[in-house]
Amino acid sequence: MSSFSEIDMRFMAAAERLARRGLGRVWPNPSVAALIVRFENSGPTVVGRGVTSRPGMAHAEVNALAQAGDRARGATCYVTLEPCSHYGRTPPCSSALIEAGVKRVVVGMADPNPRVSGRGINMLREAGVEVAVGLREKAMKALYKGFTLRQMKNRPQVFFKLAVSRDGFIGRSGEGQVKISGPLSMRKVHGFRAMCDAILVGSGTALADDPLLTCRLPGLAERSPVRVIIDRRARLPLESQLVRTCVDVPVWLVCGNDADQDKIDLLAAAGVNIIRVPAETTGIKPSVILSALATRGITRVMVEGGARLATSFLNADLVDDLCVVTGNLEIGEGGIPALNGLDLADVLKDPKFERIGSGRFDQDRYIYLRRREA
Repeated sequence: MSSFSEIDMRFMAAAERLARRGLGRVWPNPSVAALIVRFENSGPTVVGRGVTSRPGMAHAEVNALAQAGDRARGATCYVTLEPCSHYGRTPPCSSALIEAGVKRVVVGMADPNPRVSGRGINMLREAGVEVAVGLREKAMKALYKGFTLRQMKNRPQVFFKLAVSRDGFIGRSGEGQVKISGPLSMRKVHGFRAMCDAILVGSGTALADDPLLTCRLPGLAERSPVRVIIDRRARLPLESQLVRTCVDVPVWLVCGNDADQDKIDLLAAAGVNIIRVPAETTGIKPSVILSALATRGITRVMVEGGARLATSFLNADLVDDLCVVTGNLEIGEGGIPALNGLDLADVLKDPKFERIGSGRFDQDRYIYLRRREA
């Protein structure tokens, strides 16, 4: 069992914060952060910082070593996930740490894939590098939940976001989008979108609301996730905002194998990425959707609606994180229920979820739940 000092804990917490900045940007790879720290008489000094680059480019450890240069020799590397040990698009990070002369490596979490787990750690130890594993492991498991699920179950981590009125509705029939959340809640949601690889809605929401589904925060427009539309019959209009902007922000349309070929051809010609999957008369199974996304590299997906799609994911037991924002608006007559055939209050009390946080965004109230570890 590895033992850790207060300084170890402090630097690993800093590495974790740095790793979170890459969420939504580096899929299918995990967002890893590394700090190279020299311990001298004057105290510890960070001489190199690195995060995972986009796919095919340098990993976090290599970026940190490049910044540290010769100062990496004899230093300690704090890295959130086990350094890789294999040649892929880039050389092994474990080899880079050994060649740089790093003396000690502190690892937040071992690689979750049993086929490679421990290999990077063993490579370092065999080269005489001191290795300590498991610092802030619970936090790291949460950070890499999507990466782990994709490796082990061929599906991404599912975040379910729901905004409901004070009387429990998500909109009013026939009125399109109804503004339920306040400005602060919306900023929080857009910030969270930027940390996901994809955002997913059903065809009902796409047709009724004509949403844009981008990240509309200053400086974060380029962080907009892939927009995934579940549309069994490929009914998404060519004049929709989604299609008109699909060259700038990708749109993936998941449809049934029996969808009209002419419609598919028109959407594909406009730039929409078509994903055909087996479908039933009642729709496309959530497990099929998630498998298709994972196969294409998605590790974190945010489900935003509507009621039918959200209910199907909950009924399939495929929601990992759940955030419900309750606005101050009261909709009243004609309100659209938040879920089909499920009581939201019962979902929030489901023992398989634990409360991670709750509070207020100005006038709105929120509650955040996460699936308990098995």
